[in-house]
Amino acid sequence: MRKRVLVTEPIPETVKNYLQEHVELTTWDSPEQMPREELLDAIGNFHGLITAKDRIDDELLEQAGQLEVVSNISVGYDNFDVDALKRSEVIATHTPYVLDETVADLIFGLILSSARRITELDQYVKQGKWDKAVDAPLFGHNVHHKQLGIIGMGRIGEKVARRAKLGFEMEVTYYNRSRKETVENELGVIYQDIDPLLQESDFILLMTPLTKETLHLINADAFKKMKDSCFFINASRGKVVDEAAMIKALEGKEIAGAGLDVFEQEPVESDNPLLKMDNVVTLPHIGSATAETREEMKLFAAKNMLQGLSGKQPEAVIKELQ
Repeated sequence: MRKRVLVTEPIPETVKNYLQEHVELTTWDSPEQMPREELLDAIGNFHGLITAKDRIDDELLEQAGQLEVVSNISVGYDNFDVDALKRSEVIATHTPYVLDETVADLIFGLILSSARRITELDQYVKQGKWDKAVDAPLFGHNVHHKQLGIIGMGRIGEKVARRAKLGFEMEVTYYNRSRKETVENELGVIYQDIDPLLQESDFILLMTPLTKETLHLINADAFKKMKDSCFFINASRGKVVDEAAMIKALEGKEIAGAGLDVFEQEPVESDNPLLKMDNVVTLPHIGSATAETREEMKLFAAKNMLQGLSGKQPEAVIKELQ
């Protein structure tokens, strides 16, 4: 008997065809998230679940008597209750590697847009305000040869560091749970404790996963340590930052600006003060959102699923569950 797999995200025909060669496939093709009640009612019939947003917790796993593998279409997995998955012994996978370059591209877009005021001045022109030569009130800040501090030197952080060092001749420092001496030697980046990194950097990039330990890692004290000329960039998870403290720091000019692809609440509320600030670039969590990368991520998630169901070790099992 073929194993049954449920996919709760729209997937391209190429990925559907690939899965259908091996399993009995059911797909949820709406861009709207599958209702939780409907998922809970259905999950008991499936051996595999491919998802990107659904909460995988005790409630779901108790209904999933046949579930063997859950495959996340994301490098992050904060929608997974890791402790619940450990108890269930269900294999859980994610999709690292394939999105690293794409996210690094976007991060540099945030750095450049924030420092050179690109989105702000785009609106300045479109609103018909450009009636004379640009002078000091509209000047931005250089990116080249400045100091970039990266908090969380994972694969994406390494890609950003390479762009910064080789493309913009920036000084790059980083803070991480463990030293990355290979990266230091290869790229010439420098390890710093978090306090001096916060105090000395011209740009600070946050790239840590969301865990119990990193919740609100960047708080009011952290913003007070930053230079008033510093630009803060977050492309990790919104809840790693105390958003209220960030808003206060921006309003009080404790930092120069921010480039944000993530927020504490997503989608962001329309009355969020960040949306009214000219010195903040706001994006709708599009780090990996290119057609090529998203298709590759979904294919990777499908491969993880088939490997797990066949009894093989999937390429990208979540490390906390190994």
